[in-house]
Amino acid sequence: MADQKSRMVRPHDAKINAFSRLIDAGIIGATLVALVSVLKLSWVPLYNWLLLIAIVLFSFLSESSPSYKSWRGISIRAEVSAVGSNWLTVVAVLLLVDVIFHPSDLYNREMVLYWFVLTPIELISWHSILRMVLRLFRDTGVRAQSVAIYGATELGASLESRIDSMPWSGYNFIGYFDDRKTNGTRRYISDHSRIKGGSKELIQQAKAGAIDTIFITLPLAAEKRIKQLLNELADTTVSAYMMLDLFSFDLLSASWLDIQGMPAISVFESPHTGLDNFAKRTLDLVAGSFILLLIAIPMLLIALAIKLTSKGPAIFRQQRYGMGGEPITVFKFRTMTVMDAGDKNLVQASRHDSRITPVGKFLRRTSLDELPQFFNVLAGTMSIVGPRPHAVIHNEFYRTAIHGYMLRHKVKPGITGLAQIKGYRGETDTLEKMEGRIKHDLEYIRSWSLWLDIKLIVMTACGGFINKNAY
Repeated sequence: MADQKSRMVRPHDAKINAFSRLIDAGIIGATLVALVSVLKLSWVPLYNWLLLIAIVLFSFLSESSPSYKSWRGISIRAEVSAVGSNWLTVVAVLLLVDVIFHPSDLYNREMVLYWFVLTPIELISWHSILRMVLRLFRDTGVRAQSVAIYGATELGASLESRIDSMPWSGYNFIGYFDDRKTNGTRRYISDHSRIKGGSKELIQQAKAGAIDTIFITLPLAAEKRIKQLLNELADTTVSAYMMLDLFSFDLLSASWLDIQGMPAISVFESPHTGLDNFAKRTLDLVAGSFILLLIAIPMLLIALAIKLTSKGPAIFRQQRYGMGGEPITVFKFRTMTVMDAGDKNLVQASRHDSRITPVGKFLRRTSLDELPQFFNVLAGTMSIVGPRPHAVIHNEFYRTAIHGYMLRHKVKPGITGLAQIKGYRGETDTLEKMEGRIKHDLEYIRSWSLWLDIKLIVMTACGGFINKNAY
């Protein structure tokens, strides 16, 4: 039996990616050096720091973007977009450093501006030219690979569509192979002419050299058949890949984890871990503090209006579920004459609810009653963007009524979120309304990025607070 080290899974194209990183760093540095020479300027020590920040930050951003993904794995548009956005982030950081520390007094601003503009053009051109050269090689048949899919499944059909969308990859799809019966619903591919045979025919073509690569797309339950096929393929020279049917699961923020060469993929995970968690927390602190400064006086006026028009405190505290399902205390402006902490028989506010005060009606319609939750944001129990926190009693009911409901608690609750921008605000008097809200909450978690948070904050500020369903 092979030892543990020989069983480790290595990253694909690791050396090619390292070479790409080296070329990108060389372009960034060579462009600055060339501009200094062409403009006949003197090299000042500050340029060393500019290069260091730019190269390190660009490499860091590229590592978590499609910039260095396998060229067979992404489109050229995705790669070019990633390269451009990563450099734009580098420029934004350098401009922020200039605003704070004013180092531009020590170097030529015109030259740095040229550097900002020319570098992304060169980086994008280099990545695009490499792709075009690779595609030229594939179009002329150089290292083109004949590809077969074993398993006429939904996963196999999805793989085929991706292969068809990547003409630069050099993959020549020749058809499906499947031993399963044609009757019933065993096969996802209904066109039997596209199925070239079973494992026997697949092995024959592999031995004859007619197939270079085989992707196995059978379900995980077919372990015995898969092992038998692999044993027979060991007598050929084909490259075999096992496609994991992970998308049949309800993945939440799926990512790879490497445990000393043993790969694992998360099924349910929070996107806010490590540096991503730090970035989101930084956004909350910076944006939250700024917003609180802007709304401090309006909040005082709202509190005064509440005190003058109805009895009771201006601030209402309610127990809700936070990240990990832990109970948190959420602050709101009081909008009702009767206060309910939400841990017993909570009755949601409805249209023409007699409990809502005149001031409270305006606050709820404009979502101004949520403003005290920025103190929750600074305290770290909430985020500016995230799934809205629900009352405890609602959580206990819907966690059994809606599949995956509690997964929304993999992130901090927010003041605004994707569901609210999509119109799911106010009373959830039907199960369908709550299902719609949860659907968008989980979509937010799956597709989270810092830019998405910024986008949702801007959209909320530009009209997302007011909604006809809020009362």
